[in-house]
Amino acid sequence: MKSLRWTSKDLDAFPEDEKRYEIIDGELYVSRQPHWNHQNVCSEVVTLLKVWNKQYNIGGIATAAPGLIFSEDDDAAPDVIWISKERLATALQDDGKLHDAPELVVEVLSPGSTNESRDREVKRKLYSRRGVVEYWIISWPKRQVEVYRRDATGVALVLIQTLFESDILQSPLLPDFSCQVSEIFVDII
Repeated sequence: MKSLRWTSKDLDAFPEDEKRYEIIDGELYVSRQPHWNHQNVCSEVVTLLKVWNKQYNIGGIATAAPGLIFSEDDDAAPDVIWISKERLATALQDDGKLHDAPELVVEVLSPGSTNESRDREVKRKLYSRRGVVEYWIISWPKRQVEVYRRDATGVALVLIQTLFESDILQSPLLPDFSCQVSEIFVDII
């Protein structure tokens, strides 16, 4: 018996409701609307990236929750991305979705082992396969940021460092970007 593989076309048939639907390697993932603190962290990360981008005139764009369709069976919705204008020129298609990897993807963990496993394992593997250069996983309850970058072979995203509120977040991908990790959690209630 053949197992069911979900596709982007299947997502088009789903109702407009309060849930987030993603397909990774043909498997359907459904999440509830995010927690208030989750959304505040996403907003703060987008703001920090946008301010840096304008200040240094880097030529990229940060945004929250873009549609990211790598293939018919890999249709994800990361929390935040930063993409260079060069990559955006070919990645953004007529459907208003990205069809190529942004350089930076940020996921803010949602409560529950299933959600955490999806971000730490399933999505990290997807983003590794598809060419994401850097991946941040943020935990607002723990107030920490895990930074993943491509390994020496350029194949996989591996954990480089775990940063806490008193640490400074910097990246070779984002020249002159620097923020104290506590800035990301400024509006946590």
